[in-house]
Amino acid sequence: TRSLQHTELGGWSRSYRRTGMVFHFTSSPCDAAPEGYLLYMGKDKYENDDLIKFAWPEDVWYHVDKESSAHVYIRLPRGSHLAGKEWYKNIDPKVVEECCQLVKANSIKGNKLDNITVVFTPASNLRKSQGMDTGQVGFHDQNMVFKEKVQTRKNEIVNRLEKTKKWVEVDLEADLMKRQKEDKAEAARIAEKARIEREEQEKKWKEEKEARSYNRLYDESNMTKAGELEVDSDGEVDFM
Repeated sequence: TRSLQHTELGGWSRSYRRTGMVFHFTSSPCDAAPEGYLLYMGKDKYENDDLIKFAWPEDVWYHVDKESSAHVYIRLPRGSHLAGKEWYKNIDPKVVEECCQLVKANSIKGNKLDNITVVFTPASNLRKSQGMDTGQVGFHDQNMVFKEKVQTRKNEIVNRLEKTKKWVEVDLEADLMKRQKEDKAEAARIAEKARIEREEQEKKWKEEKEARSYNRLYDESNMTKAGELEVDSDGEVDFM
């Protein structure tokens, strides 16, 4: 988000700050999200740039194709992006329709048109290049960009979403850093657990190997071949 900061020379300069205002919505409940998903969008093009920069790995981005519109994101549960190559397409169709309707309703031109197209892709696939206008985006991989047809505006969907609308002050950068710190701690915990389990397994294998070697040695030292005479400790032959 942009803000004005006072300089030592007594003037004002425009700079970026970490906090900003983001609109939050709640999707309809579904099997994967009984309480609904978080849908969110920036209030202007400056917020949109921040959303691109600080999106989470599970976030999916929606936008009206070839028209100006809001940038709408849906936040899926943590780890969703690890569930196969097309994880971002496995969203309940009812929720996808809500995302598309929200994008359409927040497009000056798209809101008035029928039979528009909404594009969606993982937020991680969004690309900002030097020279792009504020709010403008490209894609790292065009093959990961998919489209949904929207025939017309459905007021019942838009009105329901509007009732869940909240204007929330957020620190996008701090939230992402906190998330990354938690992911790093969880990865370290998993790695440590795997190390302990591996060492315990290796210890068990070593003990089993040593036990087998000892048993074989014991059997060989007490084995008498068929037809052989065994000598007692006093040197006499045992005719067993």
